[in-house]
Amino acid sequence: MRPFAARCRPLSIAHALAVSVVWVAAEPGTTVAPQPVAELRARIEAHVGIPRFSPALWGIKIVSLNTGQTWYEHHADRLLSPASNCKLYVGALALDLLGPDYRIVTPIFATTAPDASGTVAGDVIVSGRGDPSWKARGTGRKFADIFEPFVTVLQKAGVRHVRGDIVADATFFRGPPNGAGWTADDLDDYYGAEISAISLEQNYAEMRVAPAAPGEPARLTLLHPATGLELDNRAMTVAAGAEREFHTRRLFGENVVHVFGRIPADTPAENVDLTVPAPARWFAQALREVLIQRGIRVDGSARHRRWPDPPAVNDHCTRLGEVSSPPLRELVASFMKASQNLETDLVFGHVGENARNDEMPEWRTSEDSALNALREFLRRYELPADEVRFDEGSGLSRNNLASANATVALLKFMASHPAAKDYIDSLPVAGIDGTLRRRMKATVAENNVRAKTGTLRWSNSLSGYVTTAAGERLVFSLMLNRAVMPPGRNAREDLDAIAVMLASFGGREEPSKSAVTGSGN
Repeated sequence: MRPFAARCRPLSIAHALAVSVVWVAAEPGTTVAPQPVAELRARIEAHVGIPRFSPALWGIKIVSLNTGQTWYEHHADRLLSPASNCKLYVGALALDLLGPDYRIVTPIFATTAPDASGTVAGDVIVSGRGDPSWKARGTGRKFADIFEPFVTVLQKAGVRHVRGDIVADATFFRGPPNGAGWTADDLDDYYGAEISAISLEQNYAEMRVAPAAPGEPARLTLLHPATGLELDNRAMTVAAGAEREFHTRRLFGENVVHVFGRIPADTPAENVDLTVPAPARWFAQALREVLIQRGIRVDGSARHRRWPDPPAVNDHCTRLGEVSSPPLRELVASFMKASQNLETDLVFGHVGENARNDEMPEWRTSEDSALNALREFLRRYELPADEVRFDEGSGLSRNNLASANATVALLKFMASHPAAKDYIDSLPVAGIDGTLRRRMKATVAENNVRAKTGTLRWSNSLSGYVTTAAGERLVFSLMLNRAVMPPGRNAREDLDAIAVMLASFGGREEPSKSAVTGSGN
């Protein structure tokens, strides 16, 4: 990690945007009718003032990056649940502290050096550091390919025989396997998968569910090996055309997945996600099997360690090699585009451990250390630290709070940061990719709006960048909490409607004019 003192100050906004950010304006030859910003304000006010929003809470801020002027704000200082807009802060923090080229390095040790025959008399230890890239899902690779870098390290070290165990040491992260403020229900879903310094396939496996003959149990098949999961199949096949109902439940701390439901005989097979407890144990077992398949004999078993166990590595161990992650810019883009909670938590925990100092007590968690680093980051760059109150980094905690004002300040800052291009490129693009790939299609916002989404049951947010039809570069944060939507409508549509208004707006605000504000300020 680069020391704090060695970090560069941001470039100017104009310079950063000129050299590193491609902004989408109106199509060449398009005639844009001039409009006053007051007209845009009126349209947004009318939208926010729809009667069905009377019990809801809005927080909005829109600022021109060209002039620095606030075009519109509505309760911009209100603390609301940002949901996955929290990831904007984690990505900015990581890129600032570690740099876009930084890689998470995982060292591999042996308790004894290989002898002349390639035999390790003791254990082989993978000492995890929170690398989120150990996955095949969505990459086109096979599951066994995840372990190829580890096999290569052992082969280059001359290891042919391990008399001891394969140990997955996840003690680098301190704290429980869940984020602060998560609910018990979260822990049974893929988005609440356990946090571990050694993770595998985003810490959830897949189970294929298929019908059998009516009256017989449904067919259940685990698609990932060595998970340690056991299936308690209570799902029955029913007559074709019947209503389908299917549920899974794994009690926290157990490895038995209870499967309930009715599967019509004419239902096609589908895959269901199952979180895997103690993912470091899964990694150790899967690595052991792959090593044996690749001709490296392993006499011992697979085991794991996690906090508060002591590390498996000591001063007498021999370092065999290391496995490096992709550069941080790719890790940030991976969790931003897909809004992937675990990958965010792993990067956040890694930042926390890099920021840990000798004055921190042993019981202080990696998450606590990362939150402290986030507060220092916000204060160092004079961002509104008091308007950011997080329990954890992914946004899954309903206790996390932020304001539209703070999020816009962060986005403005990152637009002039040395890592501006990597940061902005990491965001989903409307109608193109990530969590915005199906949103704002066939509108002027498509391939224009770059923004982070955020969704919980009663929280929706959308914050990022857009270029107006007149070529004005805007930064915005839209937050909507506690909105009860009518049947057939989703709160995301109301956020998207404002983003489309911004993209289609053809006017400009003169630098000398005062800021345009809405109600409630």
